[in-house]
Amino acid sequence: MTQKTSAALADPSAPASSVQQDDNILRAAKLKKLQALEETGTNAFPHKFERTHKQGELQDKYAGLENGAETEDHVHIAGRVMAMRNNGMFIDLTDPSGKIQVFCHKESMEPSEFQKLDYIDLGDIIGVEGTIRRTPRGELSVRTKSITMLTKSLLPLPEKYHGMTNIEQRYRQRYLDLIMNEQSRTVLRTRTMIVRAIREFMNNMGAMEVETPMLHPIMGGAAAKPFVTHHNAFDTDFFLRVAPELYLKRLIVGGFADAVYEIGRNFRNEGVSIKHNPEYTAIEAYHSYMDYYDLMNLIEDLVRFIVLAVHGSTKIQYGDKVIDFGPPWARKSMVGLVQEETGVDFMTIETAAAARAKAAELGFKVDPQFNWGQVVEYIFAETAEHKLIQPTHVIDHPYDISPLSKLHRDNPRLTERFESYVNGWEICNAFTELNDPRDQLARFQEQVAQREGGNEESMMLDDDFVTALEYGLPPTGGWGVGIDRLVMLLTDSSNIRDVIAFPTLKPNFGNKKSAE
Repeated sequence: MTQKTSAALADPSAPASSVQQDDNILRAAKLKKLQALEETGTNAFPHKFERTHKQGELQDKYAGLENGAETEDHVHIAGRVMAMRNNGMFIDLTDPSGKIQVFCHKESMEPSEFQKLDYIDLGDIIGVEGTIRRTPRGELSVRTKSITMLTKSLLPLPEKYHGMTNIEQRYRQRYLDLIMNEQSRTVLRTRTMIVRAIREFMNNMGAMEVETPMLHPIMGGAAAKPFVTHHNAFDTDFFLRVAPELYLKRLIVGGFADAVYEIGRNFRNEGVSIKHNPEYTAIEAYHSYMDYYDLMNLIEDLVRFIVLAVHGSTKIQYGDKVIDFGPPWARKSMVGLVQEETGVDFMTIETAAAARAKAAELGFKVDPQFNWGQVVEYIFAETAEHKLIQPTHVIDHPYDISPLSKLHRDNPRLTERFESYVNGWEICNAFTELNDPRDQLARFQEQVAQREGGNEESMMLDDDFVTALEYGLPPTGGWGVGIDRLVMLLTDSSNIRDVIAFPTLKPNFGNKKSAE
């Protein structure tokens, strides 16, 4: 940055419009320091810095260094200035691995180096060259020989004592949240650990990771309202995928592998809540020659593997509850749970009209267009779902709400489908896959009829997928796990936005910076 440019930036008539007036004053002061620094011939934004150690590495390496001990061990470290005491004599310097104290004293620094402290503010990124010592009070420190300005910050950090109290600001300016909040860094790092554990588990069992399209010409794979986008070259509307299911099963048809999986984003044009984000991350997988009984065991093994990787135990604390992921998980039918809560066995009710009437008799207001399965599902959600705190597979879902599931081998009104619940949340959806193309075509046609009747979440008819099934899909089990909710559980987070680095927010177009 030239001196002319920094002078222009310092013009108080063109402050960042998103910064409050108090911050503007501090910003102007920082820019004044930047200009003064550059007038000494210093580049405040150099291209590179050779560091020899990270802060966490030094803390580990010198954990046994006695209080008051000095070494001649020479190090180069870098990081962000998070605290300054005694006019810069003591600086807390952090990097992603941890924190170390930097000790600056004129006895060990040349006057020209010591003077550089005048240009340093909280939030600046600096490089430090020096030797390792431990203070008499036990603080591991670097006795500074020289300082290099690596990045001059132009905006003040939030006041340390109060931190970031504006929740909206935390999500909109996640970078600032991460600078200030160790808990936020820990949550997102745990998310990375969870995704890594999922891949390790799947790869160890021989499954192959694949990628399928995000742009779908036909909406399918799940009951959801899609986002629509336009492809200019084709002059055609496409749907952002709601699920990769139909493409993954095509790979199984093609004999690509016995088991395939994909970790990626799905997009559903629905409301936002503490448990829902319009774009979310999931793993979806398909296994030849498995059924839903096999998948229940697989999901238990997978989740337990992840929990052990993160916590070292099958038990976790979530809020005031202890949740145990050890075997075996409970297995309860959806209809059975509804009967437990209402005293009514809906398997004895034959028609949709009779089911709606019984629901009204029980005090539930259901949509007059609901079919039998939708009534059962609605009452389950209202009465039983939130009570499933310990891991539970809710099995044998109604045919009416499971257009891609194979019919139950013992009861044609049900399917071989289950959802896994923990803490009252669904974390997994799985089923024995429907592989009879005739049945699948009929189910798609039922979905089309519902869509034409006004249900925007019903699937469309995918002729090519039916054609793929006509070439032959082997007996297959398929499942999907929502990674965001799993991270919420394993990090004791109550809001899905806390576990997504950049959650979907309503645009704030009035928060643009002026051209500088």
